[in-house]
Amino acid sequence: MKIRGWLHGMKNVLLSIYALVTLYPLIWLFISAFKSNEEFYSRPFLLPTVWKWDNLVRAWKVSGMGLSLWNSTLVTVASLILTLVIGALAAYILSRFEFKLKPFFMGLFLLGMLIPIHSTLVPLFILMKKIGLLNTYGALIFPYTAFELPLAIFVIAAYLVTIPKEIEEAALIDGTGYWGIFFRMMMPLSMPAIATVGILGFLRFWNDFAFALVFISKPALKTVPLSLSAFATGYMTDYELTMAALLIAVLPTIIVFLLFQEQIMKGMTAGAVKG
Repeated sequence: MKIRGWLHGMKNVLLSIYALVTLYPLIWLFISAFKSNEEFYSRPFLLPTVWKWDNLVRAWKVSGMGLSLWNSTLVTVASLILTLVIGALAAYILSRFEFKLKPFFMGLFLLGMLIPIHSTLVPLFILMKKIGLLNTYGALIFPYTAFELPLAIFVIAAYLVTIPKEIEEAALIDGTGYWGIFFRMMMPLSMPAIATVGILGFLRFWNDFAFALVFISKPALKTVPLSLSAFATGYMTDYELTMAALLIAVLPTIIVFLLFQEQIMKGMTAGAVKG
């Protein structure tokens, strides 16, 4: 019993150390956001002698963070809605129905997961210039949705396969149509998988820099990653404002994860056990 208690204590110590190492970058970011540039270099790992709370206000004004947050929120929410609705519908069809072209479509979506996203920047830029989508919200929403769909379809389809078909058959006997089955049964039952896809998509859309840099040049449409580049020039970086702006930018991702962490864990564990 003593050995078991000792091992349990060691496990708790190791897990605590791992948690501290994992959280330390966020702690360091929080501390650095309230330092001056001098303290950032001279005391990089220590608490600031004077907490400069005005860094947040200055970073908000200089970077135009309010407008950037609105643009990022609009693009991210629109991309997520399209990804989840289209992905869930496609996953439902591929997981619950049998038809001749099913292997072809599964292979097509698998191919979409294998294409490096950033290798498509040049052809996408040329295409969007020809159809007039550059410097619009659609220049980000449509590529984000297209590249996230393969992952969404495979994750949701893998979860839907685990749901017994008898539930569907009973609903059909009761007179429920396929649309009713999808929206009233399949969507609620697959919510853990949908939440997992949603949080992964949110992180990718919110933090993307390359697509926004190439497809957006209007200051009024810049997203959060683009606004963060306002503090860096070819000669120097204003770290006190950069860290403050980074702290503002990372807060939404932390809040979203905390709100949906239970659903995410359910989706991951269910996929591991049933899949």
